[in-house]
Amino acid sequence: MQQKPLVILDRDGVINEDSEHYIKSAEEWQPIEHSLGAIAKLNANDIKVAVATNQSGMARGYFDLATLQAMHKKMATLLKEQDGKIDYLEYCPHGPDEGCGCRKPRPGMLESILHYFNLPAEQAYFVGDSYKDIQAARAIGCTPILVLSGKGRGTLNQHPELEKQIKIFQTLNHFVNELLANATA
Repeated sequence: MQQKPLVILDRDGVINEDSEHYIKSAEEWQPIEHSLGAIAKLNANDIKVAVATNQSGMARGYFDLATLQAMHKKMATLLKEQDGKIDYLEYCPHGPDEGCGCRKPRPGMLESILHYFNLPAEQAYFVGDSYKDIQAARAIGCTPILVLSGKGRGTLNQHPELEKQIKIFQTLNHFVNELLANATA
């Protein structure tokens, strides 16, 4: 029996609405339409879901750890209402100039997630809306997926070559629908 894939998600712009001014509170954290339902569909099909999210707003002083935890608690609560959950969550609190190994496009968070699930990178999809997400997936060998929600359309405009290189979907929900349709085909 073939092992089910792992689906790793970026957070802002994939699960929730993004803002060029950062999501700085649980009140500002608003799910993208159908994204939570998409995660619940993965859960219902016994596909593990992880999140890898850069959160440099902490390093920039826009919010603290308690606020980040409140955002993630809101996400978990809203997911639970749809019988969904995140199986594992990694975040990078560092700023872009700190040189850490976890901040995307570096693959540190993805390495931690794959280690946690004891899976090879080839069994994981990484769904993101930024070029940094694509770079991180490629750096470790995950299958990169670009969604056009969040910064995705701008990412594709800046990197039109992606259209010939990776799969692109309107939203997380569109990706999940295709993944599940192909799994049962």
